[in-house]
Amino acid sequence: MAITCSTVIIFIFLILFTIFSGQVLSQSDNSTKSILEECRPESGSCNSNSKALPLKIIAIVSILVTSMVGVCLPLLSRSVPALQPDRNLFVIVKAFASGIILATGFMHVLPDSFDMLRSPCLPENPWHKFPFSGFVAMLSAVGALMVDSITTSIYSRRSSMDVKPAEIEVADDEEDNRDREMGVVISSGVHFHGHCHAPIDTTTSGDSQLLRYRVIAMVLELGIIVHSVVIGLSLGASDNTCTIKPLVAALCFHQMFEGMGLGGCIFQAEYKFLKKALMAFFFSVTTPFGIVLGIALSATYKENSPSSLMTEGLLDAASAGLLIYMALVDLLSADFMGPKLQRNIKLQMKSYLAVLLGCGGMSLMAKWA
Repeated sequence: MAITCSTVIIFIFLILFTIFSGQVLSQSDNSTKSILEECRPESGSCNSNSKALPLKIIAIVSILVTSMVGVCLPLLSRSVPALQPDRNLFVIVKAFASGIILATGFMHVLPDSFDMLRSPCLPENPWHKFPFSGFVAMLSAVGALMVDSITTSIYSRRSSMDVKPAEIEVADDEEDNRDREMGVVISSGVHFHGHCHAPIDTTTSGDSQLLRYRVIAMVLELGIIVHSVVIGLSLGASDNTCTIKPLVAALCFHQMFEGMGLGGCIFQAEYKFLKKALMAFFFSVTTPFGIVLGIALSATYKENSPSSLMTEGLLDAASAGLLIYMALVDLLSADFMGPKLQRNIKLQMKSYLAVLLGCGGMSLMAKWA
């Protein structure tokens, strides 16, 4: 009887084990098949090279035009008195553009990097064992801090060395003469109360601030260009007409608002006309250039291949670190902790609202682009 009961228990266990193992194997087979399907090039009714090519040409023209409009609007604001850098409206518009750049880093670039470097098309080791996106973004932000700090430090040291020794000696002699005159007055029994105001040289501090604006503009453009090329490359290599159509519209708004943020920084940097034109030109053509490059490489470029995923993921992570650092430290923090906004609570609240609007609008676009 005991043998019969144990036999029945073992038999039931074997049946349950067989059923369970069969389900596990079928699930693993299904997951393997789904991974393989996901890593293969897209196919279906939406995929057509002949239909996608006209859409890509439209994307090149429309993105180029909207990028130029966005980056040139702040540069043309010198003719508009209300948009001068010392006016409140300029501060609010700059806060809005800074919110756009911040949301671009957090909501567009960094999530794309995580998706690419966590893709099942990449090997488990090391890409799924370590958060490379966050690590590269962190190193990129620290690198931007180093460039910002070292450049400002070198310039400050050079400015202090430019002070002539003769000027220092003259200043010392004048100070000694004033001390001797004070001694004579005091020894004669006359009560004297005076204030000596040495002239303050604001040239050095103004030049240092201008240098920071120029470093901000250059580093910010670098981060935006890297991301723009990656976006254009992905769009140019894709033949999915169902995704290209909404992506083009979203990228037009994306590039225009991002260009407004960059254009404001270029405007404050006070470059000469040629350099302003070159920076605006390079920003405007990077995404169309990426699309053209993607079209040219569409025969060899595989959207879900390990090499393309690793390259785009790491570049996006580096770009995200640059954009987040520049938006938080050099744009938002510099303005909100500055004297203009600290003295005006009403303007500060308006600027916070502008930042939230910029972040919210660009975050909403993350649904399509």
